Amino acid sequence: CVCVCVCVRRMEWQPDEQGLQQVLQLLKDSQSPDTATQRAVQEKLEQLNQFPDFNNYLIFVLTSLKSEDEPTRSLSGLILKNNVKAHYQNFPPLVADFIKRECLNNIGDPSPLIRATIGILITTIASKGELQTWPELLPQLCNLLNSEDYNTCEGSFGALQKICEDSSELLDSDALNRPLNIMIPKFLQFFKHCSPKIRSHAIACVNQFISSRAQALMDHIDTFIESLFALAGDEDCEVRKNVCRALVMLLEVRIDRLIPHMHSIIQYMLQRTQDPDENVSLEACEFWLTLAEQPVCKEALSGHLVQLIPILVNGMKYSEIDIILLKGDVEEEDDTVPDSEQDIKPRFHKSRTVTLQHEGGEGEEGEDHDDDDDDDDTLSDWNLRKCSAAALDVLANVFRDELLPHLLPLLKGLLFHPDWVVKESGILVLGAIAEGCMQGMVPYLPELMPHLIQCLCDKKALVRSIACWTLSRYAHWVVSQPPDSHLKPLMTELLKRILDGNKRVQEAACSAFATLEEEACTELVPYLSFILDTLVFAFGKYQHKNLLILYDAIGTLADSVGHHLNQPMYSQQPDQYEAPDKDFMIVALDLLSGLAEGLGGHVDQLVSRSNIMTLLFQCMQDTMPEVRQSSFALLGDLTKACFPHVKPCIAEFMPILGTNLNPEFISVCNNATWAIGEICMQMGVEMQPYVSLVLNQLVEIINRPNTPKTLLENTAITIGRLGYVCPQEVAPMLQQFIRPWCTSLRNIRDNEEKDSAFRGICMMIGVNPGGVVQDFIFFCDAVASWVSPKDDLRDMFYKILHGFKDQVGEENWQQFSEQFPPQLKERLSACYGV
Repeated sequence: CVCVCVCVRRMEWQPDEQGLQQVLQLLKDSQSPDTATQRAVQEKLEQLNQFPDFNNYLIFVLTSLKSEDEPTRSLSGLILKNNVKAHYQNFPPLVADFIKRECLNNIGDPSPLIRATIGILITTIASKGELQTWPELLPQLCNLLNSEDYNTCEGSFGALQKICEDSSELLDSDALNRPLNIMIPKFLQFFKHCSPKIRSHAIACVNQFISSRAQALMDHIDTFIESLFALAGDEDCEVRKNVCRALVMLLEVRIDRLIPHMHSIIQYMLQRTQDPDENVSLEACEFWLTLAEQPVCKEALSGHLVQLIPILVNGMKYSEIDIILLKGDVEEEDDTVPDSEQDIKPRFHKSRTVTLQHEGGEGEEGEDHDDDDDDDDTLSDWNLRKCSAAALDVLANVFRDELLPHLLPLLKGLLFHPDWVVKESGILVLGAIAEGCMQGMVPYLPELMPHLIQCLCDKKALVRSIACWTLSRYAHWVVSQPPDSHLKPLMTELLKRILDGNKRVQEAACSAFATLEEEACTELVPYLSFILDTLVFAFGKYQHKNLLILYDAIGTLADSVGHHLNQPMYSQQPDQYEAPDKDFMIVALDLLSGLAEGLGGHVDQLVSRSNIMTLLFQCMQDTMPEVRQSSFALLGDLTKACFPHVKPCIAEFMPILGTNLNPEFISVCNNATWAIGEICMQMGVEMQPYVSLVLNQLVEIINRPNTPKTLLENTAITIGRLGYVCPQEVAPMLQQFIRPWCTSLRNIRDNEEKDSAFRGICMMIGVNPGGVVQDFIFFCDAVASWVSPKDDLRDMFYKILHGFKDQVGEENWQQFSEQFPPQLKERLSACYGV
């Protein structure tokens, strides 16, 4: 054990030279690649952490030992940061004070690496509840911003930016006496600073408070927006990125302040979406995605489509770096290469969705026909190509066929282009517009379909995989045609791609085939022998990751053709591969889901003769998220098919469903949310005792930033259904969710889920009309999204709209409705006479 001594001179701590040398040696050793050395270092660190003074040595190396190299000093700070995270409450007050003092005294270190490390350390201490007990921290950092020494100003701003990121809510609370009232005006002054790094920090700090609508920022909102406009031409890419990010967030929370400048903002964003720096162009591209969600989108963008569409289409090409990373120019067969651990991200059959996905452009992965892409792994791959494709997808859903005059001239040049990168982007464009522009595309599909099917044989794997995805987006149309014209050739080629030599193509083809199965259903029966031969052969060919997608395709096949699979000629079992038990559990749960869905009420006799409810109770508590995901899908299906068997278990099931409303596992959360909604519809008023177990989590999910669209829609429907059966219990929270509720459900098609959810919202407005007043324009927009509501639901809308109009009076209503986009105004007038 290393001996660490301390000597105190007039309260000023000094290191013991021998102890210091031992700590330095330890820091050097910890940079060794040798695992045995690493283990020894770890043991020594644990021993030294018994001595609180050890942390004094670490801060001393970081801040005062300027003769040491920067990586060693920074490492010392990072080890200290980990100690603060793990043991800060055990630090003696003298040690904690020494560390805090040293951090503030050295925030202006000449080295950017050391400044950043000190900033991380300050933030970590602050996040341990220390903002309240370190009252001098924020005033000192704000004061140091005025320093004439660049390093001090930059270091202080770096630390403040991290604190704003980590503790934004606390900074806007009474607990700290609302320091934002001083900080926001201070930050705004630095937007004009001569250093781009400082300007960038200043915008990034303020940006942390846009989404939460912090009052201190709202009080200076016009100054903020003017300052952003003043930076529009900034030469620094980090500044431009932060300006774009600010405008995108303002679009969501203060669109009223942007509308007067919308023409100029759109012109600016058109430039920035073509910015040479991809971080800037990606941030700017998010603007179109966000604008598409706003009621003003159509009016604001109509005149700009002629410029915007070519820019988005151009952004959908693979970048050079993408092609290198995806080995796009190296035509190698990789299906014999075993998957590495990080490749294996299981995706299983069926994540409950209310609407079709809007995530066009998962092209390079091959789009799953379900919803399992929405986890953190894929978010890190978010890039300009995917964002452009997603923006085109949502805009196609807003403008529908009005988009085609701008697109069709471009598409022809892309789809038949000799350069494979350009051709690939054209196929992606065609897939992205499939949902929104389907009607307008129908006349062109008989000619395009053979070309796309031919692209399945392209020599480039990335072209083959995107062709799989795009064809799956048109599967509904393919199935509506005579089978010999398109279904048969498409199925034949897709089955060949399932056995492709490239793993990416295998994955895309399996996902596309699952979508085709769902659309074609019993149309596939004549080809079952051929299909099963291919899928069984694939079991012997696939590596681990794609095997899981293959299970999905087989589960979907069972759903689609039902009893036709139950023939002796198909009882052959693939014995080449032994899957782990959990995979069998998941596939079994999914098969039961398929049976419950297919058999409906007839599944009752199977359930009554089994112990399925006990087993389901176990599976719902499994440690593996994918098992829970499939369990909740089955619970929802059984609730719809044979609720009398589910009802006795509700008291045990509801707490488990409540604890799984955790967006960290998107698909688990999605299916749990969906199951709760289905249970509501069966339980009716008997749902009352369970509302408190789930309502707060649901409201939190619907208000979270960056929640995937499908989860938002499911959450909104379930909140609506809860309010339908228990309006008295849910209505008091109406104001907390009404705005995201309306924006989530305005984009989905008329269906039973939407119907029950809107009945619930109307009943809650009846109980708590005050809860909708502030966001009534969003409710009006959501009502206008209905194409043909049932008569009694239309009456409910009529009464609420006229009740509100009568309450505010004719003159106020006229002023209020002047804010509506013309289309919304016309629709409400035509359908409801307001």
